Parts: sequence; structure tokens; C-alpha cells
Amino acid sequence: MNYPVWFLPTVGGGLLVALIAITHVFVSHFAVGGGLYLIFSEKKGLRENDDGILGFTKRHAKFFLLITMVYGSITGVGIWWIIALINPAGTSVLIHNFVFGWATEWVFFVVEIAAAFVYFYMFGKMDSKTHLKVGWVYFISAWMSLFLINGIVGFMLTPGSWVDNPNFWVGFFNPSFFPSLFFRTFVATLMAGVYGYLTASFAKDRKTGIAMTSFSAKWTLVSLVLAVPSGYWYLSVLPEPAQALVTGQSPTITAALNWGLWSVIGMFVIALIAGIIRPSLNLKPVALVAFICAFLFVGAFEWTREAARRPYVINEVMYSNMIFKDDVARINETGFLKEAVWVTNREITDENQGAAGKELFIHQCYACHTIGGFNNDIVSRTANMSYNALISYIQKIHEVRYFMPPFAGTEAEVRALAAFIAGDIHGKEVAAPVAADTPVQQGALLFEENCAACHAMEDMQVSLQGWEQADIRDMLNDLQALSEEMPPYEGTDEEKDLLALYLFSLNNEIQTALSGSAVFDENCSACHGPEDMPDLLGDRDLAAVLEMLDMLNELVADMPPYEGTPEEKAALAEYLNELNGGAK
Repeated sequence: MNYPVWFLPTVGGGLLVALIAITHVFVSHFAVGGGLYLIFSEKKGLRENDDGILGFTKRHAKFFLLITMVYGSITGVGIWWIIALINPAGTSVLIHNFVFGWATEWVFFVVEIAAAFVYFYMFGKMDSKTHLKVGWVYFISAWMSLFLINGIVGFMLTPGSWVDNPNFWVGFFNPSFFPSLFFRTFVATLMAGVYGYLTASFAKDRKTGIAMTSFSAKWTLVSLVLAVPSGYWYLSVLPEPAQALVTGQSPTITAALNWGLWSVIGMFVIALIAGIIRPSLNLKPVALVAFICAFLFVGAFEWTREAARRPYVINEVMYSNMIFKDDVARINETGFLKEAVWVTNREITDENQGAAGKELFIHQCYACHTIGGFNNDIVSRTANMSYNALISYIQKIHEVRYFMPPFAGTEAEVRALAAFIAGDIHGKEVAAPVAADTPVQQGALLFEENCAACHAMEDMQVSLQGWEQADIRDMLNDLQALSEEMPPYEGTDEEKDLLALYLFSLNNEIQTALSGSAVFDENCSACHGPEDMPDLLGDRDLAAVLEMLDMLNELVADMPPYEGTPEEKAALAEYLNELNGGAK
């Protein structure tokens, strides 16, 4: 709320971060593991006195230098550029708390660059012992960069006791530091093996290509075997909400993990069959498939790690919309628009409600939602919701969707945001709810407030075809048995009855009992009050009251005859009889 927002309604900042960050991580991990790969590849050539393998290693070093030092460096700068634009508040926290960590990493990065250039350009021009030492300088510098960045990135997901003790070392050596460090190290060597497998498929010397294919496949398989237990260790130290998301409560994470699983299987099968058993099968298309699998694996991991932090950008510290967790209660009292720096509308009026709602959307929702875009499109996600349903949903959004930040602001700001989404985006009516007179109408209102965010009435009609009302009522007591993602319905028993009645009415005709009081108010209250009726009715019983309603103008000449339906007349007679003491 203290920084302007770069608003790209259909693209979304999160997608830009993902595109740059995932490709950078894919290359940067290769930059670490690839240094170790080059050392052992060169040692293999020297040990076997094989000029073909040494030539392969030099060509691979050139490929390595271009990919890591050029593309890796550009995307590394790109990450700083994009996160500073998309989430400047979160970036500021990381810089202010870990500035010396970043500075140290940049020193190692400079050493890493220098060593990489010396390693390639002095290949074959200095004695092998010294040349290998240069390779070790490169690898150690690259791994130290990983070591330092791992502590800062891990802090965002598992700050641990830093929340209460904001000390550099407490945040750096956070609960996930060592599990993540081991996992990332093995992922780095895995990437090196896959890249080596790819360059081996381009080798012109068939003998050298087969030898380095086998070497790279073994490297890949060992890395995979070591990455699995460290990955489970990493998962075990995640906070409970993050574990819940990763283990099935988030459909997007589940989809990403499925991609990751199939990618691991693909790499394993290719490395085993076309690397160990039959290395001659390592043709360019096969190697390319393995390369794509590796990229999908890294993408799945990074997507999962980022998504597991939700609703935070820094867990338990700052929400993804740049609002500090500790500030929400105060903002709810004072109002977001009054405290935010980069907004135009400070007060909400009937004239600027939509404009104020748009500013609230940009500052509190846009971090995760686009408007008509690819990433979490707010248009499709709110298509079934009315203005009043949105008001109810926004107020409890963090309870219904615990991976979403709570709305920070006053009730008037809630209504403004709902007005922008319902009115400006969807063109729906922005008005107070119409009174629900019948039980079915009351149930419909409950459906709108509690269910319409995820379920269209038409879909429910199909899903509940053939269900009895009692079965629907029982279902409301245990919604998570139907889907773990569905929050439990926390209404009262009476509200559950009304909601079940409405859902049942979607496929069945409901005979609604008329209110005699409502019929009396509509037809009689202009001249008579309820307290007058006992004196006017005397000793008439229910049958006599019914008969009286047919001859009102005979009893009093200027009284109009009652012209309601038989059902309305029966309901009115019951009500009048109750007012008269209930005589039968």
C-alpha cells in the first residue's frame, strides 16, 4: 500500500515473474551442477587419455559459458527488475534484512564469472592440474551463490522464529535451509546430467557421443536418487498450511506436482533405457524430450514452492498484496483508501464507488488475479456471483479460501470492491438485496452468499438430480467428504434447512405455505389492526370466518368483497382465527 502498482490487467505480474524466474532457475542450477560436471568430464578424458572426451568437454564448456554467463546473467538481472516492479514491498524487506547476504553472493558471482572464462579460454593452454583447480574455483563459487540465495529464498517460505526475532542469522538459517540446500544441490547436478545428455546427442564422433551419453545418464540417475529423499525432507519441514496445500488441498499445486512426477518418470526412463541400457538410442529428439522433462520438473518445483506460501509473499509476515499481516486489524478500522499512498479516491461516494473499487482491486486483488487474462481470471471466477453475494464472500474470503489474504478495509470499501466486480466488470445490478419472503427465497439468498462463488445454479440442478431433500440436508453437514477443497458450511441448523430446501427446489416443485399475516397486511391493514379483530369476530369459529370472507360487503356496505385466491383466503382465515383465540 506504500508503493504504486504496475497494473497489467490481462497479463498479471505473477505470470511475468514465473516466466523469468523459472527459466533463470533452470539455467542457474545448471550453472552450479555444470561446473562439477565439467571437472569430472575433464578428469575422465585425462584418465582415459581420450582426446574425443576432452574435445567434448571443451565444446560443452563453450555451450555452458554461453548459456550460464549470458542467458543466466540476463535473467538474473531480469528477476530483480520484475520483482521490484511487481512486489516492491516484499523486495524491500529482503534487501533491508539480507543486504550483506546479497552483497556476499555478488562477490562469489564475480569470482564465478572470472573462473568460467579462464576455464574455457585456457582449456588446453595450461597444465591440466592447474586447469582443474580453476574448475574447482568456479564450482565452489557457484555453489556458494546457491548457498547464499537458498537461505534468503527459503526465508520467504519458512521464516521460523525470525517473526519474533528479526535477526539476520535467524532468518538465513531458517527451518528449510538445509533440506532445501541439499535438494537444490542434487537438482543442480541433475540439470548438469540432462544438459550433458543433450550435448552428447550432438557429438559428431559416435564413440565419444555414446561414452558421454552413458556418463551423463549415470550422473542423472544418481542425482535423481539423491534428490528424492532430500525432497521429502524439504516437505517435512514446511509449515502445516503449506504442507496441506502441497499434499492435495490446492488443485493448481496438485496439477503442477503431477507434471513434475511425470517429468521425473520421463527423465528416469530415458536415462535408464537410452543412456545406460542402450546409449546408442540417445538421438537428438530423445535428448530433447529429456531436456523438456527437466525443464517441467524445475517449473513444477518452483511453482509449488511459490504457491505453497499463499496467502503470503513472506510467510506469516506480508501478504501477497504487500499488506503486512500485523496491519490488517488497524486498516479494518481506519480504511485502506485513507492509508494507501498511491490512490486517488480517499472517500467513497455513490458517484465514485466503482472507481474506488477498482483501486481496491488493483492494490488487494491484482497480485493474484487478472481481468480477463490467463492467471486466476477474476471474470470467470465471479461470473455466478451477484453484488450482494460478493459482499458476503469478500468479508470472509480468507475463511472460505484460506490461501487468499483477508480483505483489509471497512465495510464501505468491501461494498465498493463488490460494486466494481459486479457492476463495472460484469454489468450486474448493484443494489441492496430484495427481502426474501418465502423459505425457498431465503434458501436462494443463502446459496448466493455461500455457494455461488464456486457453483452455478444450473450445475447444482444437474448434480442433485434425483436427490431427496433429507440427503441434501445431510450432505451440508459433511461437504469435505465430497471434496477436500470445499470448506465446511458453517451456517445454523435453520440455515442448513433453508439451503437444503432451495437446492431440492431446483428439481422439485415446492408447495410454499402462504403467510396469513402477509395476506392480512396486504388486504386488511389499511382499515383494521390485528388487535381489533377479536371484537369484530366475536364468537365466530374457523368455518364462520371463512364464510364471512365471502360476504364482507353484506356485513358492511362500503367494505369491498375479498377477491384473493382460495389458498390466500384459507391462510387469512387461519390467521384471523388465531387472532380470535383459535376457536375451531
